[in-house]
Amino acid sequence: MTAQLLTMSTPDGPFTIIARDGLVLASGWTANPGELTGQVHPALRPDAVQAVAGLGGISEAVEAFYDGDPAPAMAVPVLQRSGPFRAHAWDVLREVKPGHPVTYTEYAALAGNARAVRAAASACAFNAAALFVPCHRVIRTDGTLGGFRWGLRVKESLLAREAA
Repeated sequence: MTAQLLTMSTPDGPFTIIARDGLVLASGWTANPGELTGQVHPALRPDAVQAVAGLGGISEAVEAFYDGDPAPAMAVPVLQRSGPFRAHAWDVLREVKPGHPVTYTEYAALAGNARAVRAAASACAFNAAALFVPCHRVIRTDGTLGGFRWGLRVKESLLAREAA
């Protein structure tokens, strides 16, 4: 199976998307697709990628995000595969309001198990569809940023953009 590959220029650096049939398989702030393909579940991993000039509503949602409207990115279809808790936790992330980050503890509670803080953090760590599944909206209980695969500078920028 062949997927589409698009790298867009954003204020936070290159943003690459791997998609198939209008569904985001992986995305992140990198110009190197190899940094994304390993995050795609093996059953969904494409055999090849073909560079494209645009991805319709997907790339339009990224442009809208950087123009100040994060809502379209939450409507972009995403295809990830994992166990039931993580899959549900990814869906829950898409409901966290922009400009209102939650702590890992709050995120675990929203996902249905307040004691599953490590599992919630793991859902963030294994999220392949950055921006569209906004793991950047989860912070530490003490208010510090915590981790982010694409760097704390990008996470801080995304949170500041959404707070504006």
